[in-house]
Amino acid sequence: MRRLDPQLEGWLKKSNALVATLVAGGYKPTPISAREALAGLTWTCVKNIPAVAWVQDDYVDTPGYRVPVRIYHPEPEKALPVLAYFHGGGHMAGSVSVYDPICRKLALATHHIVVAPEYRLAPECPYPAGVTDAWGVVKHLWRTLDDRKLRYQRLLSIGGDSGGGAMTATVTGRAQFDASLDIRRQVMIYPSLDYTLSFPSIEENGTGYLLEKERVAWYFDAYFQHGEDRKAASPLFWEFTPRLPETMIVTAEFCPLRDEGVAYVEKARAAGVQVRHLHMPDMIHAFINMEDLVPEACSTMYRAIGEFLNA
Repeated sequence: MRRLDPQLEGWLKKSNALVATLVAGGYKPTPISAREALAGLTWTCVKNIPAVAWVQDDYVDTPGYRVPVRIYHPEPEKALPVLAYFHGGGHMAGSVSVYDPICRKLALATHHIVVAPEYRLAPECPYPAGVTDAWGVVKHLWRTLDDRKLRYQRLLSIGGDSGGGAMTATVTGRAQFDASLDIRRQVMIYPSLDYTLSFPSIEENGTGYLLEKERVAWYFDAYFQHGEDRKAASPLFWEFTPRLPETMIVTAEFCPLRDEGVAYVEKARAAGVQVRHLHMPDMIHAFINMEDLVPEACSTMYRAIGEFLNA
């Protein structure tokens, strides 16, 4: 029997009532409200912002665009491996600033240098601008680290949550066929992998659990503005080969994207890829942005990611 975490259940009841009141009063979703909602949720519910020894902003120069990044080095006296982490937000919301506490926790939990890109967002910069930025960052970040004279190991993993998980899977799917790019491991937290919204959990969990089916469709309509083939853009439907990196996927039982994450796990394993699947049976989408409500679940996840990346 499915059982939602009691803390989330109470929070969702209040949140859903507030949303109903806003809609009745004429609320209309815009990029402004989407960005403020994710920022407000994170800043309200992730108040613990740990110190990291070395944090600086910089750029990664890619062909056609200079991508701003924030770099977190938890032990600057040591040469550590690197994790490029792409924030969530449906390709429309989220930012390095919003995800700063999450990236700090990842750096400390994984003992990796975390590079967090400020990739371009829709609707101002629709598909494929964000993907182009993500690809450019993983191809060219070493030059930025060298210019900073940072100590690092040339071992690259990448990760992301939600829309950032889509970025991750898109980059690794493409990297299978690019011998110049070696990605050691990938971590995806409740990733968005199917732009066709064809899996049952979209319907099962698409109402009342924070991330609504209609909101997901609205994000995708803002992202794909030129009649793109959404199935062809969905990394879940691409060819999987053993050249995919070792993979960790976190899914949440009450997340509308749950089933596409499970499908990716099964397809990757069938292709001979080593996969770790961490399923959170009482969580919803975006629970890492709500850590103060579910600290034990977040602690479990950060610890598992650290174990995976350092195995």
